Amino acid sequence: MQNFCLLEVDVNGREIFLVDKTILASFSGRLRKLFSKLTGKTTRLKLIFDKFPGGAECFEHIVKFCYNGGTIKITPFNMFQLHCAANYLEMNQQMQQGRPSLVEQTISFFEKIHYMTWSELIIGLKKCQELIFFMPSSSLLQQFMDCVVGRLELHYISSPCASSTDNSSMQFSGDISTESRGIYPCQATWWFAHLGFLKLNMFKMIIDTMISKKLDHHVISSFLFYYKRMKCLNASSVQKCRIIETVIKFLYSLDSNFVSIRGLFDILQASFTLKMSKCSIEKLEHLIGSQLDRAKLDDLLVPSPAGEKIAYNINLILRLVDIFLSTNREKILMYQVKKVAELIDVYTIEVAPDPRLKPSKFLALAMAMPDIARESYDNIYIAIDMYLKVHINVLCEEEKIKICCVLNYEKLSEETQKEAAQNENFPACAVVTLQNRLKYSDTRTSNFS
Repeated sequence: MQNFCLLEVDVNGREIFLVDKTILASFSGRLRKLFSKLTGKTTRLKLIFDKFPGGAECFEHIVKFCYNGGTIKITPFNMFQLHCAANYLEMNQQMQQGRPSLVEQTISFFEKIHYMTWSELIIGLKKCQELIFFMPSSSLLQQFMDCVVGRLELHYISSPCASSTDNSSMQFSGDISTESRGIYPCQATWWFAHLGFLKLNMFKMIIDTMISKKLDHHVISSFLFYYKRMKCLNASSVQKCRIIETVIKFLYSLDSNFVSIRGLFDILQASFTLKMSKCSIEKLEHLIGSQLDRAKLDDLLVPSPAGEKIAYNINLILRLVDIFLSTNREKILMYQVKKVAELIDVYTIEVAPDPRLKPSKFLALAMAMPDIARESYDNIYIAIDMYLKVHINVLCEEEKIKICCVLNYEKLSEETQKEAAQNENFPACAVVTLQNRLKYSDTRTSNFS
């Protein structure tokens, strides 16, 4: 009979266990190697674990397993703990009477994850998150992720918890684009709040799995916006930066047609107060610019950066227009170009009264869209009229002429031409040109009548 030797185990400085060294060593290859190096006899030893997977709670499971002769009930709650601890302690040798080792038992249990309920999967995911850096096998982790995402592919199922579904859908309904709401009702997104606990590293893994499993891009993008909004509420500036840059990276990999333009502008607003990488900013602007035809005036009214005197961020809008025209050159449709032209014209009217708006910036806006994009220049005339009224005392004649040269008189309505021909703020040459056009038009009308 072997002599009893008391082993004092300090687990991560949190809890002390007094166990029989011989019993634990009979199941753990790591402990057998450690104790084989001991010289002399002792009745008491002390072992210190600084980073034991799962902490004291998990070590207690291991002790129970050893004292129960190599048996323990494996559940979704402890499967990751037992698997990580078993690998850490090298509990991978077959036991007496051919019974499988703890490592083998946990691997066998993982093969049954497809029969788990959604609640059990979430429990397992939470435990996995705590132990992700101790996971010995990426394949087991990926297998578990595949199973979780596989449940999300079933769009027709409803939430396992009706009460939580109502609350969850109310929280994130605003992050789902108008287009997707009609296609995917809340039962397709009940899980948003259930996965809200994910830390950034696990969040990246679950999104990568969603993309690889071809989960609907509407749903993925909506979940990305939801996650950003929820996680940034109480995060530090550094944390917000990491979260938003991660979200941008994933949004950039999706089909932009399924990404909310309003959500992108919200991220853009948040980015101004953060030290985000140039690469992330460029990706974000590319995402917005490439679908600028879906934007609204309120989206474009982005305040200028701190320290600048003008009211709105004109340079940003000019960059977005440039991205729209250059990115979509081969596949762009004329109705999309016209929508952007209308949007920019209305935006130009909105910013024209700013007394600090320089003529060069106003001209850049007025000339941002090609002539073919406009069926009418009436809105541009309104913007020019407003700009000249506000800046009449600071503009020279040459600057007024440059601004008025933007107008295509042939695309002005007759009513607008008459008003412009009598506009006291317009340069004389522009007024004369307009008056001559009206006279010529009247003459032709008289001849035909």
